Amino acid sequence: MSTQEGGRAPATAPPTRSEPGEVYRRYLNAVLLHGQVGARAVDLGATDLFALSILELAGSMTPGELGARSGQTTGPTTRLIDRLANAGYVRRRPAPADRRKVIVELVDTPADLDEVLAPARRRIGEIIGGYSPDQRAVLFDYFTKAAVAYQAAADDLLPAD
Repeated sequence: MSTQEGGRAPATAPPTRSEPGEVYRRYLNAVLLHGQVGARAVDLGATDLFALSILELAGSMTPGELGARSGQTTGPTTRLIDRLANAGYVRRRPAPADRRKVIVELVDTPADLDEVLAPARRRIGEIIGGYSPDQRAVLFDYFTKAAVAYQAAADDLLPAD
């Protein structure tokens, strides 16, 4: 792949074929790439940024819950929490109901994360802002239902406890 000045890959051209599955895969690939590049821009791994997002959206949880939500086993989850704790983004605290358990809670996010993610958020906001209220309602209905569908499919792939 050739790169533009500064080591950046050129923007991909719009697809010449428009099969729905292909269009959707291109969208998902772009979202995943942005997450990986955004994480790297703030000196995190993509899984680290994903875990911070999980904690931000869902709140504090046990390491086991974080592992399940991030699709990781116990060992990698422990190392993930160690990295995030050492960087000052999370802390472990005893669970109030059972002091043998630990709760992982979000303390902070990378200071420059909002700056790194702002251009994409702005662009997506402009796209969504171009839709009518009824069209936005359909989009957000889709996002809500698709998130549930993807979560259920991920749960199906995870080993049973």
